[in-house]
Amino acid sequence: MRLLLASTALSLALPGLAAAQTAPPPPAADADDPQAGSDIVVTARRLDAARDAIDPSIGANTFAFDRTQLDNQPGGADLNLKGVLLQAPGVAQDSDGDGDIHIRNEHGNIQYRLNGVTVPQGFSGFGALVDPRIASSIEVITGALPAQYGFRTAGIVNLKTRTDSFDFDGNIGAYGGSNNSIQPSVTLRDGLGSFNYFVSGSYLRNDQGVSNPTPARDAIHDHTEQYRGFAFLSDVLDDSSRISAFGGVSYGTFQIPNVPGVPPQFTLNGKSTFDSARLNQNQRQQSQFGVLTYQHSSDRVDFQIAPFVRYARARFTPDPAGGNLIFNGGDSDLSQSSLAWGAQADAGIKLGDRHNLRAGLFYQRERTKTDSINRVFAVDAAGNQASDVPIVIALGQSQSGTSFGAYLQDEWQPTDTLTVNLGVRYDRSDALVREDQLSPRFGVVWKPARNTTFHAGYARYFTPPPIELAASQSLGAFDGTTGESAVKLADPIRSEREHNFDVGVQQFVTPQLSVTLDTYYKIKTNLLDEENLGATLIQSPFNYGKSHSWGVEAGLNFESQTVEFYANIARGDQKAKNIVSNQFFFDPGDLSYIANNYIFTDHSQKWTGSAGGALKLIDGLGKLTPSFDLIYGSGLRKDDPAGIVPNGGTVSPYVQVNIGLSQAIGDEEHSWTLRLDVTNLFDKVYLLRDGSGVGAGQPQYGPRRGYFVGLRKAF
Repeated sequence: MRLLLASTALSLALPGLAAAQTAPPPPAADADDPQAGSDIVVTARRLDAARDAIDPSIGANTFAFDRTQLDNQPGGADLNLKGVLLQAPGVAQDSDGDGDIHIRNEHGNIQYRLNGVTVPQGFSGFGALVDPRIASSIEVITGALPAQYGFRTAGIVNLKTRTDSFDFDGNIGAYGGSNNSIQPSVTLRDGLGSFNYFVSGSYLRNDQGVSNPTPARDAIHDHTEQYRGFAFLSDVLDDSSRISAFGGVSYGTFQIPNVPGVPPQFTLNGKSTFDSARLNQNQRQQSQFGVLTYQHSSDRVDFQIAPFVRYARARFTPDPAGGNLIFNGGDSDLSQSSLAWGAQADAGIKLGDRHNLRAGLFYQRERTKTDSINRVFAVDAAGNQASDVPIVIALGQSQSGTSFGAYLQDEWQPTDTLTVNLGVRYDRSDALVREDQLSPRFGVVWKPARNTTFHAGYARYFTPPPIELAASQSLGAFDGTTGESAVKLADPIRSEREHNFDVGVQQFVTPQLSVTLDTYYKIKTNLLDEENLGATLIQSPFNYGKSHSWGVEAGLNFESQTVEFYANIARGDQKAKNIVSNQFFFDPGDLSYIANNYIFTDHSQKWTGSAGGALKLIDGLGKLTPSFDLIYGSGLRKDDPAGIVPNGGTVSPYVQVNIGLSQAIGDEEHSWTLRLDVTNLFDKVYLLRDGSGVGAGQPQYGPRRGYFVGLRKAF
C-alpha cells in the first residue's frame, strides 16, 4: 500500500534509467499544432523527472505515499499531515493540535520540502504549513542522508505538488463529525497552453484543537478555527526550462484547554478563589511562505534556483481576569514573530552513463522578535508571596541569524548492481553563537539479486538551534518575584553535531510482497531539545551535552489490484546527559542528577508501530473502499515513580485503531464520494504525557472515539 523503498535512488543502479534521463527532449510545442498541448505535458513531466534526479536519496531510507494511497486511508483527503506521517516507520505521536511527531525518537529537527525546495518552518508547535491534499505524493526520508540535505536532518518530509495535469479538474467537499468538527475544502487545477496552476483551500473548526489534559470525552475550553490556502503556478518556457511560483498561508486560533478542580495558590487583589475550568487562555498563530523557482534541464546539466520567503507569528494571551496569577503566581502576554528569506540552488551534471556530479548552495537570513508583558508577585526572603498587587515587567528582544550551506557529491556506478555516492557538506550558522562544520557523507546501494537491495551510509550532521527566545538576557528582571528562577544559569544555545550510521535491506518475496529491515546508531554532542513555556504552545530550546541513540525498524508491504496492506514496527532509545544551555528552565535537583547521569529524553519511546490496509472493490455504484489503520506506542517518558530518575518512567502503552469506508459513485473523473470514518474505534483512553519529566510540558491525552462523515464531488 505504501511502497517502502530501500532508496529512492535505487533506480539509478538499474541500466536504462540513465539513458532515459539523457534522451533528447521533445520538440518545442507549436501553438498552431494540435499536438502542441501533449508536447507541453511531456516536457513538464520530463522536467519533473529531471528535478527529482537532482537530489536522489542514495543510501537513505524512504517511505512513500502516493495520491491513491492517501485517499484510501481512513480520513482520506481530509486527514491532516500528522495522521499521514504516523503511518511511516519509527514515527511516534505527541500532542494534537500542534502536529508534533517524533521521527526516530528525535524532538523536531524535521525538514519539510515542496518539490525538493526547503520551506522554513514557523515556531515550534505550529504544525504543518500545508494540507496533504496538495500532494501527489509524500516521502519520509531517514537514515544517512546525502549531502544535499542539511540543517534539519532527523527526517525529510518531501511533498510533490499535484501539478501533473494541464486539464481542468478538481474537487469540492465537506467533512465533519465528533467534537463539533466541520472541514470544507476545495482543490482546482487547469492549464492554458504552457501555463498551468493548482490551488487548494480548507477551513477547520472543532472543539478539540489541542490535546485534552483530562481523560473526559469532551475537553473544556478547546475550540479552534484554522484556515489554510495554497497555490502553485507554473509556465513551461521552452523544451528545457520553466518557471514556477508557489506559496501558502495558514492561520489558526486555539483555546488552551482547562483542568477542573485545580486549587488556587496565590491571592490577586484580595481574591484567592478561581474556578480552573473557567480559565480563558488563547493562542493565535499564522504563517505565510512563498517560493519562486527557475529550472533548466539539458542533455547533461540540470539545475534549479529557488529564492523563498517565510513570515510567522504567534501570540499567547493569558486569562484576562488574572486566573493564571492566582494559580501560578504569574502570567505573560507573549508574542513572537519571525521573518526568514533566502535561496536554494541545486545542480546535477551527467559525466557519463555511470557518473553524476551534484552540487548546491543554501542561504537563509532570519530575524526573530519576542515581546512579553509579564505580571508576577513580589516575594519575601523565604520565597512567600509578599503582596497581592502584581508587578508588571515588560520585555522585548530580537535576534538575527544567518545559515549557509554548500555541498558537493559524486555518484558513481562501478557495476550494474552497485551505486556509490560520496559527498561533503559545509554548514555555517551565525546567530546566538557562530559555528560551522565540514560534514562527510557516504551512501551505497547494492542489488546482488533482482529482488534484493542493500543500502548503507554514514553522515555527519550539523543542526543550528532555532533562534527564538534568547531568554538569558532577562533572567535578572524577575529577581525577588514569583517569576524568579531557582537556577541563575543560562549558557547560550549551541548547534547540535551528530554522527549517523545506517544499514538496511529490502527483499521482495513476491512481486506484490516485500519486507524491509533497517538499523541505525547516532552519537551526538549538544543534542537540541525544547521546553514548553507554561501552558502555551510556544517552546524554547536547550542542549544536552552528550547523547546517543539506536534503533531497528522492520516493515512489511503487500499490494495487489484489490488488496493493500502494510505493517511497521520499530524499537529504539535515545539517552542524553548534562544540560549545558538555558539551565534556568529546570529544577536544581534534576540538573544535578542529569549532569552526571544519562537519562531518557522525554520524547524517547521504546516501541512504535503502525499498520493499515484497504480493499478496492468494484460494485454496482462505482468503487467501494473499506480501510483501516492503527498506531501503537509503548509510551513516552515520565518521571521515575520513586522520584529519583528524571524521565525514568513511561506512561502506559496504547493502540489506537481507525476504520474507514468510502463509496465512489460514478466514473472516477466526475464521481461523488461518500465516506464514513471512526477514529479510536475501541475508545481507548490513553495518556500521551502525564506532565512530569524533563521537557515534557503539560498533561495530554489521546483523542477519544470519534465519528466522521464526508461528501466530496470530483469535476
